[in-house]
Amino acid sequence: MLNLFKIKFLNSIYIIFLGAISSYSLPPYNYYIINFITFSLFFIFIFKKKNETASNKSFFKYGWYFGFGYFLFSLYWIVISLTFDQSFRFLIPVAIILLPAFLAIFYGLMTYFFSILYSKNVAVSFFIFSILFGVVEFIRGSILTGFPWNLISFSFTNSIHFIQILSVIGTYSFNLICISLFTIPAVFILRNSRKEIIVCFFFILMSLGFLIFGHIKNNNFNSLESVKNSYTIKAISPNISLDRFYSKHDELKIINELIRLSDSTKINPTIFLWPEGIISDSYLRDMSTYKNLFQDNFGEHDLIIMGLNSIETKKGKDLLFNSMAVFNNNLDLIANYNKINLVPFGEFIPFESILSLIGLKTVTNNYQSFSSGKARIPINIINSKIDLNLLPLICYEIIYSGRLSRDNNFDYIINISEDGWFGNSIGPKQHFSHSIFRSIESGKYIIRSANNGISAIINPIGVIEQEVEFESTGYIELTESKVVKSTPFMQHGNKVFLILILIYIFLIFSFNKLKHE
Repeated sequence: MLNLFKIKFLNSIYIIFLGAISSYSLPPYNYYIINFITFSLFFIFIFKKKNETASNKSFFKYGWYFGFGYFLFSLYWIVISLTFDQSFRFLIPVAIILLPAFLAIFYGLMTYFFSILYSKNVAVSFFIFSILFGVVEFIRGSILTGFPWNLISFSFTNSIHFIQILSVIGTYSFNLICISLFTIPAVFILRNSRKEIIVCFFFILMSLGFLIFGHIKNNNFNSLESVKNSYTIKAISPNISLDRFYSKHDELKIINELIRLSDSTKINPTIFLWPEGIISDSYLRDMSTYKNLFQDNFGEHDLIIMGLNSIETKKGKDLLFNSMAVFNNNLDLIANYNKINLVPFGEFIPFESILSLIGLKTVTNNYQSFSSGKARIPINIINSKIDLNLLPLICYEIIYSGRLSRDNNFDYIINISEDGWFGNSIGPKQHFSHSIFRSIESGKYIIRSANNGISAIINPIGVIEQEVEFESTGYIELTESKVVKSTPFMQHGNKVFLILILIYIFLIFSFNKLKHE
C-alpha cells in the first residue's frame, strides 16, 4: 500500500514537472525544442498507463497535473496585479494556485476522454490525443469570456517563417498541428508498424512545407513597394506610474508629458496614439477642460486617439466603459469605441451581486465593474487630410483569434494597452506576442501603444519594424506601408479549424480500417 502511494506521488510530481518545463517554451523564452521531449513523454506515460489498466478514473488527474504545472509556471505573474492595492494582497496565495488549478481542468478533461476513446493502435491514439488537446484549447479560448492565453503554438513566436501559415489556417488550427508535431517523437518510439513511420514522415514534410511557404510569403512581401502615406501614425510609449489609479494624481502633468512625447509639428497631419486608460481622473465627457491646451499643442489636421473611461446613463443607471476615443485638436469627439472583451476580476466581477458582498472588487478601478461595448467595427477617421478605417483593440482584446471584427474593411489595427499591472515580469512579453500572431492572421499592420509595456509597429508578416522596448519611453511612427491582400483566414476564420478536425477524424477511421484489414 505504501509503495503504491509512493508510485502515485512520484507520478504526479513527474507529470507536474513535464508541464512546468513546457512553460519555458513560451515567450519570452521560446525554447520550443523542450516540447518535443515533454509532450512525447506525457503521451507515452498516458498511453502506457492505459495499456496497464482498463480504468478511466485516474486519467483526469494526469491531465490536471500536467496543466497545473504548465499554468503555474507560465501565469504566476498575474498575481502581481494584486500587489498594488493593500485590500487585494490576502488573495495572492489563493490566486497563484486557483487560476492554474482551474485552467488545468481543461487538460484533465482531455486525458479523461482520451482514456475512453483510447486505441492500442499508436497512430489512432496519437490523432485522438491531438484532437482532444486541440479542441479543449479552443474551448478554453471561447467558453464564458474565453482565455486563449499561452496556447502551445506561441512556442514558435520567434520562428517568423514557420508561423506564416497562420495567414491561412489561424492560431487554433496551427495549435492543433503543433500539438501533433511535438508528440511525433512518441509515435516513433512506440511504433509497431510502418504506418507510424508514415505519420512521422508526413508531419516532418508538413513542417518543411510551412517553412517553404513562409519563405515565399516573406519574399513576396519584401518585394512589394512601400507607399508613402499622406499622414503619420505616431504611437506614444510612456512609463507613467500606476499610482494614478489609487491616488489623485496630477492629471495635467500626465497630459503635458504625453504632449511633450507627441511633439506635434502642427504641419504634417498626424494621428497620435496614446495608451489605454492613460487619463484616469477625467471621463470622456470632461475632456473639454483641456481644450485650450490641445489647441496650442496640436495642428488643425492632427487627431489624438487615447484610452480613458466613459459613462453612459441607461434606464437611470450609470454604465462605466473602458473606451478608446478619437479627438481633433479642439477636443471635439470624432469617434468612440467601448471595449467588448473585458478582463475577469480586472475589469468586471463575475456574479458581482454575490461576490461584492464579500468585498471583491475590480483590480483596475475602485468603482463598479465596467460594462461591455456592443460591437467592434472599424472606426472611420476622416478630415481634409486623412481618410482611414482603423480597427480598435483595447489591451486584452488582441488575444482573440478569429474574433476581431465581422467587418474586414479596415486599413490598420490599433492596439492600446496598460501593461504596468504585471511589473517587470514575463506577462507583458507574452501579451505582446499575441500582436505578432494577429498581424499575420489579418495581414494588417498593427500599431501598438502601451504604457509600461512594449509599443511597436508590426507589419503584416509579423516582423517588428519599430519598437519602444519594455520599460522604455519614446514613440514610433508609421509613415509608409505596403498594401497586402486580405488573408484566407480573415475571409474564413475558424472554419478552417473545423475542417482540420474532420481531417483528423477521417485519419482515425482510416488507420482503424487498416488495422482490421
